[in-house]
Amino acid sequence: MTALETIIETHKKTDNITINPATEEQIDCHHLQTSNEAQVLIEKAQEAFLSWREVEVSKRADIIRKIAKSLANNKDCLAKMMTEEMGKPISQSKSEVDVCIAICNYTADHCPERLQDEERPVEGGRGLITYQPLGVILAIEPWNFPLYQVIRYSIPNLLAGNTSLLKHAKNVWGTGKLIDKVFKQAGLPDGCFDLLFIENEMVEDIIKDDRIRGVTLTGSAGAGRAVAKIAAENLKKSVLELGGSDPYIILGDADINSAVKTCVQARLNNAGQTCVAAKRFIIVDEVYDKFRDRFKAIMSASKYGDPEDTNTKLGPLARKDLRDDLHEQVKQSIAKGAQCILGGEMPDGKGFFYPPTILENVTPGMPAYDGELFGPVATLIRAKDEADAIRIANDHKYGLGGGIFTKDVDHGIDIARTKIDTGMMNVNGYNLALPNMPFGGVKESGYGREHGGYGVREFVNIKSVVISE
Repeated sequence: MTALETIIETHKKTDNITINPATEEQIDCHHLQTSNEAQVLIEKAQEAFLSWREVEVSKRADIIRKIAKSLANNKDCLAKMMTEEMGKPISQSKSEVDVCIAICNYTADHCPERLQDEERPVEGGRGLITYQPLGVILAIEPWNFPLYQVIRYSIPNLLAGNTSLLKHAKNVWGTGKLIDKVFKQAGLPDGCFDLLFIENEMVEDIIKDDRIRGVTLTGSAGAGRAVAKIAAENLKKSVLELGGSDPYIILGDADINSAVKTCVQARLNNAGQTCVAAKRFIIVDEVYDKFRDRFKAIMSASKYGDPEDTNTKLGPLARKDLRDDLHEQVKQSIAKGAQCILGGEMPDGKGFFYPPTILENVTPGMPAYDGELFGPVATLIRAKDEADAIRIANDHKYGLGGGIFTKDVDHGIDIARTKIDTGMMNVNGYNLALPNMPFGGVKESGYGREHGGYGVREFVNIKSVVISE
């Protein structure tokens, strides 16, 4: 048994440890809450809701602006914690904080109007439509963007008047504690946001609790099915943001140099551990070889390194099991006929690093075609023409994001609007998330929308009041 395995075995039944994925050293050990401790937090959140819902929306927005300032004041410690816990390069961790600040400010400045009462004429009187908060929302969030994922759901729900309990991924519980600190420093009332340090087995009973009025999850399709089933059986609203295998189409008239540069960044950002990362590159036959050769050259020049070094662009994967699973997907794809033209070998040494990898000759039935490769592995697929590229792009269970590269921008927009079955699309570029644009997917990538004012209405009671006059 290795030293790492000994640490995990020692603590796994009573506490959770966090491991630095770049060094394999223990960072911290966190106490797991009992069922009784979780019940206390649920009641606390319910009591806080009864007061928070009465606070004027404008004053809730003021608190959210203060959260933005608190994020800025704690930027360095938040970034350092994210880098230590899940291996994100420090420059990307700082950028994540910046995005979260922007989300808070956009929500506070532009989203209160989404909660304003509306009047409509009705026969014999008038109608009032009002948007009232539901109550306590349970959130189950992943490790890949440990700050952003929390801000993305919590800020619109706080503005709407809901309170929240967060079950964060166990390997980023330190970041969760810092987020709680940021919220408290901003003056968010006690009980409006709290952390659940619990095992997955306790989640079902918490969802069933009458005080929990909705559940939001970001994670795998399997986790989404499980949570959605429990929520549905208990007639509770859910929002799911699940996996993605985003297709990026390269048409014959594309600017290849620009497309390659963008696509490499879109594949390697956050070590490829991004639900909306570019994962499947579908290139029409006439420019396939040109794209592949330039793509390979830039990918091969991309080296992983110490994520705390400001010059590092590619860090480790977040956990050992995640790297093992990714490598198994690569091996299975090769065994089924895929050709590995770069990388694909498990490196020696400390840390859960994986090299930039390219697979081509990928066909249905392979993990690289059918599944989601959550790491720095790119899949190249040759299409006969534009129609074939669109067919391949849609030939997948996921429908989160995607992109298209073409010099004919209007044609690219038409394809993005009407022909690709995803919730989000890029034309001649790549974006992770924008505060003023809705975020979410279709098919097995989930349902519901966040950002752009849409998240504030996901967990509200859209209530009709008819006044006879």
